[in-house]
Amino acid sequence: MRKSNYTPEMRRAINLARNIATKKLVVDLQERTELLSKKDIGSWRLAWQRAIDVQNPNRNLLYDIYTDVSIDMHVTGCIGQRKGFATKKGFKIVDKTGKKNDELTALFETEWFDNFVSLALDSRYYGHSLIEFTGVVETNNKMQFGKVSLVPRRHVIPEYGVVVKDQNDVHQNGISYRDGMFADWCIEVGDPYDLGLFLKCAPSALSKKNMLAFWDGFGEIFGMPIRIAKTSSYDEKDNRQIEKMLSEMGAAFYGLFPEGTDIEIKETSRGDAFNVYDRRIDRANSEISKGILNQTMTIDSGSSLSQSEVHLDVLENVIQSDEKLIRNTVNNRLIPFMIKHGFPLEGCSFEWDDTVIYTPEHIREVERMLITGGYVIDPKYFQDKYGIVITGKRDVDSFFE
Repeated sequence: MRKSNYTPEMRRAINLARNIATKKLVVDLQERTELLSKKDIGSWRLAWQRAIDVQNPNRNLLYDIYTDVSIDMHVTGCIGQRKGFATKKGFKIVDKTGKKNDELTALFETEWFDNFVSLALDSRYYGHSLIEFTGVVETNNKMQFGKVSLVPRRHVIPEYGVVVKDQNDVHQNGISYRDGMFADWCIEVGDPYDLGLFLKCAPSALSKKNMLAFWDGFGEIFGMPIRIAKTSSYDEKDNRQIEKMLSEMGAAFYGLFPEGTDIEIKETSRGDAFNVYDRRIDRANSEISKGILNQTMTIDSGSSLSQSEVHLDVLENVIQSDEKLIRNTVNNRLIPFMIKHGFPLEGCSFEWDDTVIYTPEHIREVERMLITGGYVIDPKYFQDKYGIVITGKRDVDSFFE
C-alpha cells in the first residue's frame, strides 16, 4: 500500500487545526433538551410551514415531530429493513483498470465507514445529514478517521450552508461549513431543501399514536366489568364502607356488605373497538410502509406468493436507489475528501460487489460438478478450505480391489 503524502509533523498540525475547528463547530453549540409535548396534525402543519420559510427557515419544530415519528415501532422496522438490505451487501475499491484492490478496500472495512454509511442513509428520512470527521490516525499501519459523527441537525441550516450556535438563531449569524476550515472536515449528504420521508410519514405516525392512546382510554372505561352496588341505607358510614369494599374487590373478589345491599356486575356490550381503532392503526402502518418501502408485503402479511414477489421487486428498486446514493456519495465526495487528507486513493473508485454469494450446499454441488466433469483442481484448494492434508493421489481402481 502506498504511504500517505502527509509527514507526521503535517498530520499533527492538521489534527491540531481540526481540534480548534471542532470546538467552534460542535463543542460550542448550545444544545437544548428536545420538547416532548403532544403532537397532532396541526403541529405538523405549523412545523412544516416554519421549515419552508424562505427568509428564515427553521426545522426545530419539525425535528420535534420527527422524534415522535422515529420511535414508532413500525417506522423503526421499515427503516431497519431498508437500511439492512443496503448495508449487508459487499463492496470493493477498484483501480483505474477496474480491478479490485484488497489493501485499499480494507481501508473502508472499518467502524467509521459503517457509521458514515448509516448517517448518509439517514438523509433519506431527515432530508439532509451533515457528517463531521475527526483527525486521521494510523492503527496497525492502516490509516483511518478517528471518529465520524453527525453535527446536531437543529444547529444546521442546510438551505444556507451554515451552522448556528443557538438552534433558534438566524442564518445570518451562522458559520459556513461549505467554505474554509470547516469544509475540510465535513461532508453533507442529501438535498439542502429536502425535508425527508419523515415529513410524509408524520401524519400517519401521529394519528396512530393518538389512536393507541384513545384505545387505551376505551379499555380503561369499557374493558373491565362495572361493579354496581344498590343499597337502601341512608347511613353515610354504611355508604363509605360499601364504596371502600367495592374499590378493594380485586383478585380475592369478595366483600361483606350491610343488609339490603345488592351487588351487580355489568359486562360491557361494546364490540366495535376493534373496527374503530385496530383497523385505523393497520391503515396507518400500511401508509408508513408505502412511504418508506414503497410497498407493504415485505414487512406486513401478504395474501399470495405472486403478489409478494411483485412487492419484493419494488423493494429491490428502493434498495438500488439507496445503493446508488452511497456509491455516488463515496465516489464524488468521500474519496476526494480522503485523498485531501492523505489516503492513497488517487484514481480509485467505490463499487458494490455483485458477486453471487453461494450457500455451502451450492459450493459442494459446484465442486462435485467440476470434479466429475474432468477438471483438474489444485489440491491446495481443498487443503486450505477443509483443513485436510493431501499427500498424493490414489489409483481409483486399486482402491476397490
